[in-house]
Amino acid sequence: MKPLIATALAMLFAVTSGWAVTACDRNDEPTAVSDNASTGDGTTNAPEDNDNDTPETPDAMILKMKIGNSTFSVTLADNATARAFADLLPLRLNMSELNGNEKYVYLDQSLPAQASSPGIIQTGDLMLYGSSCIVLFYENFSTSYRYTRIGRVDNPAGLAAAVGSGSVTVSFEH
Repeated sequence: MKPLIATALAMLFAVTSGWAVTACDRNDEPTAVSDNASTGDGTTNAPEDNDNDTPETPDAMILKMKIGNSTFSVTLADNATARAFADLLPLRLNMSELNGNEKYVYLDQSLPAQASSPGIIQTGDLMLYGSSCIVLFYENFSTSYRYTRIGRVDNPAGLAAAVGSGSVTVSFEH
């Protein structure tokens, strides 16, 4: 009976200690900088979109992500989170390093979230942690954390080199 209890406690410790391994750290809050300048009357100086009634085309679900001299295509997920993220564009995010596998930043506003556990994080996953933490993963690993998918870098070759080992500025645009 004692080995069974010890095994159960060891498994419980292994599962719960994984929570400390990865995810956004609220103690180090990088800043998000929007290129959409507010005009003071509730509107922004973002480019006009007069085609609000037309269904999204596949091209509308593809974003450009720029990191230094590197540009990556990101295909957005078909969900409310990805659409809300796209509505914020263009964005320039000053993202911090965490755990040698991700860059993250807290937005000043919340996005719709419907988190689930992906089990495996893939290089190039762009996720929402909680309701305001944007996370860009540049290494594959297993996780028990819950995220809402925003999108995925189409060809993540070179992503780890582009983001480097410290904080990095990442720009997203249509």
